[in-house]
Amino acid sequence: MTCTIPEMFDAICREEGAKVMFERPGQPPITYAAAHGLVLRLATALVELGVRPGDRVAVQVEKSPEAVLLYLACLRTGGLFLPLNTAYPGPEIDYFLGDAEPRLFVCAPEALPQYAGRASETLAVESLGAAADGTLMQRAAEAVPQPAPVTRGAADPAAILYTSGTTGRSKGAVLTHGNLASNTVALNQAWRFTSADRLIHALPIFHTHGLFVACNMAISTGATMIFLTRFDVDQIIDEMADATVLMGVPTFYSRLLESPRLDPLAVAEMRVFVSGSAPLPEDVHRQFAARTGHVILERYGMTETCMIASNPYDGERRTGAVGFALPEVDIRITDRETGAALPPGETGAIEVRGPNVFQGYWRMPEKTAAEFRDDGYFVTGDLGRFDDEGYLQIIGRDKDLVISGGYNVYPKEVETALDALPGVAESAVFGVPHPDFGEAVAALVVPEAGVSLDSDALLKALSGEIARYKQPKSVLLADELPRNVMGKVQKAELRRRFANLHSPAAG
Repeated sequence: MTCTIPEMFDAICREEGAKVMFERPGQPPITYAAAHGLVLRLATALVELGVRPGDRVAVQVEKSPEAVLLYLACLRTGGLFLPLNTAYPGPEIDYFLGDAEPRLFVCAPEALPQYAGRASETLAVESLGAAADGTLMQRAAEAVPQPAPVTRGAADPAAILYTSGTTGRSKGAVLTHGNLASNTVALNQAWRFTSADRLIHALPIFHTHGLFVACNMAISTGATMIFLTRFDVDQIIDEMADATVLMGVPTFYSRLLESPRLDPLAVAEMRVFVSGSAPLPEDVHRQFAARTGHVILERYGMTETCMIASNPYDGERRTGAVGFALPEVDIRITDRETGAALPPGETGAIEVRGPNVFQGYWRMPEKTAAEFRDDGYFVTGDLGRFDDEGYLQIIGRDKDLVISGGYNVYPKEVETALDALPGVAESAVFGVPHPDFGEAVAALVVPEAGVSLDSDALLKALSGEIARYKQPKSVLLADELPRNVMGKVQKAELRRRFANLHSPAAG
């Protein structure tokens, strides 16, 4: 029988209650015992508010230890935790509340007047603030600790995470207790994570990376989280003196490289640096190793599957690759049209099967059925290939593939060639409509600081590096690439923004 995340947490609290769970600069630490007591009271408060097994608890609050403990309390009651990006405005929240039909919505105290009127016999509305304030905390302070958790099995749903919705309405991925627990155990094993670790946690907690990877790993092992509300370069470097692990997105590492304080002495106590949620630029990978002596461990995952693959802890952490499948996870590369398995070296669709793969999309049975093969493999929507030594390389999203004049163009190949040119900091390659070719390759290029680039010169420089059909028809310059909060380049936005680049009206 699968041991769930709440059960792992209970066990750690019995064994190491005096251990610090949350360490916050300038604030009192929170021990596992204190955290456990609050989880039990929050669980009682949720039940008193009408939350029953299978009910959804939607949460849009600022990052705080109490928000993490609310997640644990929700799972303990048998509810489904539904974290929402703090950047979502009212109309988007209305969509999620209508689609998920939660029994409870928890918002920030300042947003309570906006949503209090939504309360009804079927929806309770409470607040939770970053300073451990709000109506839900008041209820928890008066509650009797929940005597025992609701029994949940591996197949029971635990959470819903909504996808970004860049190609249609947002879809709610339903993750089970087994998904969360199995992935946590696999990552603890793969990355040698133990109670001795001190994790610098500077990620948001409404996303897989910050909640279901970072928090779950600490919760399950009894590690200490150095809990930061945001990413600040100097603060991160300060904390490294007494930490062992940093989990971050690529922009964490590119910004750290901008600091003259980043050197081998600053990272002397660190054990491992992990990167995910977006591709790690190869130059960042190399520069970080040269500056610090640490090779960043890049991994691969997604909302629907938690983590899928990881570079090895012991062994070569290969630049431009995400390593091997995690324990109990199967990965294959298939032909995009026929679904036939492809050999190493050939690019195709990445499909994955294992205990980490989600149950399906919330109330979308047809969409769920369309994304799974008959043998249980989930079609991720990513394109990739295995190299000769079995390392998985991510080529990009299937929807980002450019078909120009009948030829397949993989944006990452063109981006790699562009990024290697002098003066180029980074680039994003995408397809736009073209009257002759169907689609044309376009590129948005960010120059290095203080460098002036010329679009025609960049195109000329590419002429001998990649095949003619892969070369961009247009190179545009910008100060930065559009990214989401996790650092992913928003190519759907670029396709929309430059959709008329080659229309007759555009000249």
